[in-house]
Amino acid sequence: MKNLAIFDLDNTLINTDSDHSWPQYLMKKGLVDIEHTQKQNDKFYQDYQNGCLNIDEFLKFHLEPLSRFSQEELAKMHQEFVAEFIAPHISMMAKMLVQSHRDAGDELLVISSTNEFIITPICHLFGITNIIGTQLETGADGRYTGNYTGTPSLKEGKITRLNEWLAARGETLQSYGKTYFYSDSKNDLPLLRLVSDPVAVNPDETLQQEAAEKGWPVLNFR
Repeated sequence: MKNLAIFDLDNTLINTDSDHSWPQYLMKKGLVDIEHTQKQNDKFYQDYQNGCLNIDEFLKFHLEPLSRFSQEELAKMHQEFVAEFIAPHISMMAKMLVQSHRDAGDELLVISSTNEFIITPICHLFGITNIIGTQLETGADGRYTGNYTGTPSLKEGKITRLNEWLAARGETLQSYGKTYFYSDSKNDLPLLRLVSDPVAVNPDETLQQEAAEKGWPVLNFR
């Protein structure tokens, strides 16, 4: 029976937070108001780390700039973004971890609370094509509207989105022998507690404590 290896992205497969880095890229390019964006970006990042992020307020802030550009413009911007803000933070150990599961014949899946526009090309760097991120609404003109659709993949929302993904494949978690989930954050404890093989990667203090209490493996890619 095949196993399922699920990975968080930010501060797990990459040693940075792509959600936090994207506004930094926009500020550097002079595409947003720097003072306002810096203040809001840091506030929401701290809220996420504290486990109290208002996802609707955050997504309103984060997704609005996407509506200003065409898909072609965004694709070019994303290439620049990855080269400067993401690629330097991908460790060889993270690549080896993904490859070890690939070599074992496991199904590979990334689940991130970050939106699909940001995470999809990053996941492709790892050769992962099963990708769940917060879904973005597009208008009739093909541009992002600045709104999201469905359930944001944050906290318990990751379980909801995972179950939707499995159902679309005619599967459940029981369709797999082992289910791994790799994450750094206490925000992911609902899914970590659900899988058969939870693994803490670069864990925050709360996750580090639970991992120690429950004997979960702990990896450090920094």
